[in-house]
Amino acid sequence: MEQNGTLERAIEQLEQAAAAVRLAFQDEKAAQAADAIAAGAHAATGVDPFIFRFAIFVLAIFVGYYVVWSVTPALHTPLMAVTNAISSVIIVGALLAVGISVSGAAMGFGFIAVILASVNIFGGFLVTQRMLAMYKKKEK
Repeated sequence: MEQNGTLERAIEQLEQAAAAVRLAFQDEKAAQAADAIAAGAHAATGVDPFIFRFAIFVLAIFVGYYVVWSVTPALHTPLMAVTNAISSVIIVGALLAVGISVSGAAMGFGFIAVILASVNIFGGFLVTQRMLAMYKKKEK
């Protein structure tokens, strides 16, 4: 009897999670979609959505650390080009945050994001140019 109750509860939680995911993909706003997915995960597991987001953040830190420090020098230049492309996408989002935001805090964070992404792009191009100069033949 107890197993049937546990099984029924698990099925109900999975149905709630599936409904939350369906709602997330029907909704157009990304923040509401993320909240709906987090609510579905909370319904399925009983874990606070903040813990899910924090766990993803911590995992991203570890993965980023190990990826960056295991890059060989030969791959540095192509990866810098990809990093510059990602930063250019960040700049677009930051400019939208600065231009469209109704909140002063959002505008401030958008401005900071524009500054930091610009520094990242500029520095990336300088480093890439310097590394490519190492492969040029020296003029006599």
